[in-house]
Amino acid sequence: MDEKKSNPVKVILFVSLWVIIWGTLGSLIDYPLYKNKIYLEGSIYQYLTFTITAIISIISAKFLYKKFEL
Repeated sequence: MDEKKSNPVKVILFVSLWVIIWGTLGSLIDYPLYKNKIYLEGSIYQYLTFTITAIISIISAKFLYKKFEL
């Protein structure tokens, strides 16, 4: 059996990229909500915004990781 081994550098770069994407997406969604006083800084809704974007980011990253075959 020939098992494919992952390149650790590529995997680290991939995960780092997705953390940046998650933070950017979460911030882009959070900023207008915060500025329009829909919720306050540090409220449960802000945490929910980042949690939901994290879940979406993790699902997307898993899907793309398989597609890129790192």
